[in-house]
Amino acid sequence: MWVAIPLDIIGALVVMRLAAFGAMKENVAKQFAIFSNKHTWSLTALYVVTFGSFIGFSMALPLAITVIFGFQHIPDAAGVMQHTLKNPNAPSALTYAWIGPFVGAAVRPIGGWISDKVGGSIVTQIISAVMVVASVAVGYVMMQAYASSTPEQYFPMFMGLFIVLFAASGVGNGSTFRSVGFIFDRQQAGPVLGWTSAVAAYGAFIAPVLIGQQIKAGTPQFAFYGFAVFYALCLVVNWWFYLRAGSEIKNP
Repeated sequence: MWVAIPLDIIGALVVMRLAAFGAMKENVAKQFAIFSNKHTWSLTALYVVTFGSFIGFSMALPLAITVIFGFQHIPDAAGVMQHTLKNPNAPSALTYAWIGPFVGAAVRPIGGWISDKVGGSIVTQIISAVMVVASVAVGYVMMQAYASSTPEQYFPMFMGLFIVLFAASGVGNGSTFRSVGFIFDRQQAGPVLGWTSAVAAYGAFIAPVLIGQQIKAGTPQFAFYGFAVFYALCLVVNWWFYLRAGSEIKNP
């Protein structure tokens, strides 16, 4: 997938550029100007943190509930953990999986409203820090549950932390959207929003695949530790471009 997805994106851009003619060619050239702007790439990373995480976790949460908490995790006679025995006390994914996306969508306007008051990049910085901590915590709880014969005892903490992730990504979605309108002029803001949203939407594919792979490997926590590292890197990117003293664009 790490080969196919970039090739899909590059192929779509090449076709878009080559197929344009007449007045369309001029419009496409204006849209392609965003790729020479370094802030397009920094905002793309930040939008993956927020919108990408929101849509990715929306797809991954039912999987995690089903696989982590739907089975008892018991070692066999050789001491090898087995994950095939149904858990009679398992929480229902259908009952709980909608809560996270609902919270994330509900708080998105709050992120935009707060960003209008204090600045989009400050809000993004705070929620990125929250997501680093919450991701590490979710990974640790998943590790504990995946080694337990009674994983349901960890479910309230797991669900609470996941709701924190959804709330932070929802607020950050609003703040990053607000930052695009502040950092780019009116001509480039639209294409940048389209580009960043399109790239971030791949979170719906990547997050469940990564989490599923790590669960299969017996190390579900590694997926979330990896997310935490990415969030931490983007926190530094956000500070470097938009918050540090002497940054080219201060937001605020």
